[in-house]
Amino acid sequence: MHPVLVYTLSRIGLFAAALAVLYLVGLRTYLLLAVAFLVSGVISYVLLSKQRDALSERITRKRGGVEEN
Repeated sequence: MHPVLVYTLSRIGLFAAALAVLYLVGLRTYLLLAVAFLVSGVISYVLLSKQRDALSERITRKRGGVEEN
């Protein structure tokens, strides 16, 4: 599957999961979206490193490689 699609869907899934867990725990204020965004960002930083590396490699390859100074 395309790395951009995998990474994007993984991030959306983590956000939805964080949103659901925080809602079920009782966080039902206007801060729910912001806290869910921060929590999912931290979790994705740890869990999605392989997908992020694949995405970065794909972008670099599409741009024609790394340019050296």
